[in-house]
Amino acid sequence: MSRKRNRIRWILVAVVAIAATVAVGATMMNGSRRNDAGDNDAAVFAARRGRLTISVTESGTIKALDQRILKSQVEGQTTIIFLVPEGNFVEKDELVIELDGSKLEDQKVDQFIRVQNAEAAFIRARENREVVKSQGESDVSAAKLDYQFAQEDVKQYLEGEYPKLLMEAESKITLAKEELKRAAEEVDWSATLLQEKYISESEHEQNKLAHKRAELDHALAVVNRDLLHDFTYKRTVTELESDVDQTKMALDRKIRKARADNVQAKADLIAKEAEFRQQQAKLAKIEDQIAKTKIRAPIAGMVVYATSAKGSWRGNAEPLDEGQSVRERQELIYLPTADAMMAEIKVHESSLAKISLDLPVKVTINALPGRNFTGRVSKIAPLPDAASMWLNPDLKVYSTQIVIDGPNRGLRTGMSCQAQIIIERLDDAVYVPVQAVVRVGSQPTVYVKKGENVEARSVELGLHNNRMAHIESGLEEGERVWLTPQLSAATAKLNESESDEEGKDDAPATEAQPKTSDADAKPREAASEGDKPGRRSESMTPQQREEMRKRFQNMTPQQREQMRKQFQGGGQ
Repeated sequence: MSRKRNRIRWILVAVVAIAATVAVGATMMNGSRRNDAGDNDAAVFAARRGRLTISVTESGTIKALDQRILKSQVEGQTTIIFLVPEGNFVEKDELVIELDGSKLEDQKVDQFIRVQNAEAAFIRARENREVVKSQGESDVSAAKLDYQFAQEDVKQYLEGEYPKLLMEAESKITLAKEELKRAAEEVDWSATLLQEKYISESEHEQNKLAHKRAELDHALAVVNRDLLHDFTYKRTVTELESDVDQTKMALDRKIRKARADNVQAKADLIAKEAEFRQQQAKLAKIEDQIAKTKIRAPIAGMVVYATSAKGSWRGNAEPLDEGQSVRERQELIYLPTADAMMAEIKVHESSLAKISLDLPVKVTINALPGRNFTGRVSKIAPLPDAASMWLNPDLKVYSTQIVIDGPNRGLRTGMSCQAQIIIERLDDAVYVPVQAVVRVGSQPTVYVKKGENVEARSVELGLHNNRMAHIESGLEEGERVWLTPQLSAATAKLNESESDEEGKDDAPATEAQPKTSDADAKPREAASEGDKPGRRSESMTPQQREEMRKRFQNMTPQQREQMRKQFQGGGQ
């Protein structure tokens, strides 16, 4: 709430200041009417020849050239519970700031328990992997034996059991055949004896029955052999070969399963190990954060609070103190490492093209009147200052650092200063005020007064120092130029030169532009003779009026005086 009130207060102050500025400008313009002859006599300048220094002057702040910046490295926000008083001289490794670490201590206890649980899970996964590996090797070994036995069973049947069974069947056939032959001889012999009446009919029938039995035995032996060869052999071989295939597939399954179980156990082990390492890293990070709650001086030096040295572009920064909340990476303390100092200034974008590294600089300190320091430009920011852009999006300034030469006794961090960057020193130059130069199209032009006549003359323009512009050629010393050239005449001259291109487009005639700087030439509104400023302001939109008000506010005093005279020349 306090920040919001401060911001509203500053906005109101700015609005009042702008209104006062506009009112004063209007009063000056309305109260300074003169006749044309008086204006023409007063608004001239005789071109001068002599020494001219081209420079850029900006305000800035003194800072240490090389310093150690102590920042809060504790994540999130924390509170300062101890702070060394500003201005004290501290030794190396001396405690300068201590931040509240009570929450981190509680987190450390909880994290220690997580580390213990993660370590137990990691050990269990490591032992389980060994068990899985051993079980897989055992299963694979048993499957290999089954596969080997199945192959041996096929070989045993083909090379041992089957030939034996076949031989037994053949021997039975042979015996049955002999028995059949003997039985047949017995029948024949018994038939002879029966005719001779040596044996009875029943004995002959018994011999015939024995012969029949021998025939059946022989036929059965042949059938058994054929059954063994044609059916039993094929079925047994097929079954044994199937057992070989089944045991082979079982072996492959055991190998794959053992490999999968091993991979799974290994992945579980890696995951548990990673979890354990992660929990250890978190514990180490918490311990590191606890250690960072105590900030010690890396070198010996005088303590300078960042809030005092840097300030805040919002204008409402609280000074560093115990009990204050700080965020991560917030700058807290500066420790200068040497006596070398620098000045940091903001250079407007219109002057950026003029300056370069190693240009000489003259520095004056507001707190040390009468003392001048010298230095050189050491660094120019590649991008505009973000804080200035936030306050005013139309304002683009670039942070520039200036190294101050020689002993810097009496200089302290935070002092205000004025830095004059010397761009060029001209010993013999013709120069006129910057408001005397306008652009007709793209050509710099001055209006030279000769008696009662005025001559528009193109010149070759050099650099300027926001007050005087160097005329390289086209103008001689002593010639009088208008400080407030009539832009309507310049516009008419421009329109006359471009009459041959009339009708090519519908764009309005190009307006003459005053030359206020070589790097940042802003267009000046050119009024035609039938278009008076009073009538133009009545037809302006609110956006155009607001834009004119902003331009008037950003003008230098010379530019405001120039605009005042311009309005007088237009009859306002």
